[in-house]
Amino acid sequence: MYNPQSRRAEDFINHEEIEATLAWADANKSNRELIEAALKKAANYEGLTHREGALLLACDLPDMNQKILDTAVAVKEHIYGTRIVLFAPLYLSNHCVNTCTYCPYHAKNKTIVRKKLDQKEIEREVIALQDLGHKRLLLEAGEHPKHNPIEYILESIKTIYSIKHKNGAIRRLNVNIAATTVENYKKLHDAEIGTYQLFQETYHKETYKALHPKGPKSDYDYHTEAHDRAMEGGIDDIGLGVLFGLNLYRYDFVGLLMHAEHLEAVWGVGPHTISVPRICPADDIDPSTFSNAVPDELFLKIVALIRLAVPYTGMIMSTRESQDIRTRALKLGISQISGGSRTSVGGYTIKDVNEVENTAQFETSDRRSLDEIVHWLLDNHYLPSFCTACYRAGRTGDRFMQFAKTGEIATYCQANALVTIKEYLCDYARPETRKIGEAVIERELPKVVHEKIRAASAKRLIRIEAGERDFRF
Repeated sequence: MYNPQSRRAEDFINHEEIEATLAWADANKSNRELIEAALKKAANYEGLTHREGALLLACDLPDMNQKILDTAVAVKEHIYGTRIVLFAPLYLSNHCVNTCTYCPYHAKNKTIVRKKLDQKEIEREVIALQDLGHKRLLLEAGEHPKHNPIEYILESIKTIYSIKHKNGAIRRLNVNIAATTVENYKKLHDAEIGTYQLFQETYHKETYKALHPKGPKSDYDYHTEAHDRAMEGGIDDIGLGVLFGLNLYRYDFVGLLMHAEHLEAVWGVGPHTISVPRICPADDIDPSTFSNAVPDELFLKIVALIRLAVPYTGMIMSTRESQDIRTRALKLGISQISGGSRTSVGGYTIKDVNEVENTAQFETSDRRSLDEIVHWLLDNHYLPSFCTACYRAGRTGDRFMQFAKTGEIATYCQANALVTIKEYLCDYARPETRKIGEAVIERELPKVVHEKIRAASAKRLIRIEAGERDFRF
């Protein structure tokens, strides 16, 4: 039976409940009264249940579908303002024992170049990322007990945090590694990671088994229950995601919302982030072999509905997506994007493009530099943010959500975005980026509602100009 409070995967991601939800949504896809009621709830920042989300996804009324998009824009602007958080992935190793059919790291792939960074190489990668202006990274590694044990991950985290180059520093390190034990999650927590991300890929159990024939990841239940073990281990900021295009999108969309509901029911706080990757080309992986591809307009509707369903959860979009899709998705709900990304092992210090592609997990569609991304955001009236303050101030998990749901967090976020973009403009930006950035700071400073924090922000901006660094509220 469906039970969001259970920690058994088959209970909180219940197949019968998903099928019943989809059937109910189909039966009511033209029910204007139900659709309007769900949208009214979403417009009040109350979120959506998995059934309400499925209903809006199935909606076939053109005016209501437009209203879904318009409501998502309004909710995004109310909660996040113009702020967009920036990060970059850092791939440590592509050695992997799994046989995932959609990932080029799979153990049977004999064409990809296998590579693992040692600590000196990690140091060079981090310095290169710091010299671009990055303050937060996402650590990535394949699953391999010999090449990538937890000890290697922990040593790498220590190395990354220890590096201070010029004015650079990595202030928040999020981690995306394979499902593991409560004991290992405790070790990651003690290593002071930020968010632990783990993507489900698909919630449809039989499809999941077919996509993961062998290896530790083939255990659906162990993988699906990993976020609970992470929370038990003390990590209270966790990230969800599915790989759209592997299975029927409606099933995975409902499963994603059910997973968020489960975390809220058991731990009192839902996911800190939700990522929305789509299957894309990579080495020996051809997306055309997957028959459930999600077209752009439908994908953007999914982005909008996730924003409405979990209004206070950060939404992440990587450079898998094109500039056009990312531009449109920012308005609808995306609050974090990667910039200047390399999905290859050692990619930030490799100069040979061919060598970079030899170890990449997937092809990036948006290949602009970080400064080009920052300039683009500024030019489109967004406020780029390199903020890591909440994590460092202990505003995580349910404590973060308490601030978020009252709206109090916006004052901190706005002020922290201003001081971190000022650092970027002083240390790394091209002259043309700095010029437009200074104008944006002047426009955005009055939006800091709290008078004392606004005054303090103005003083700190002057101090940053004079050479001081690392202010936070």
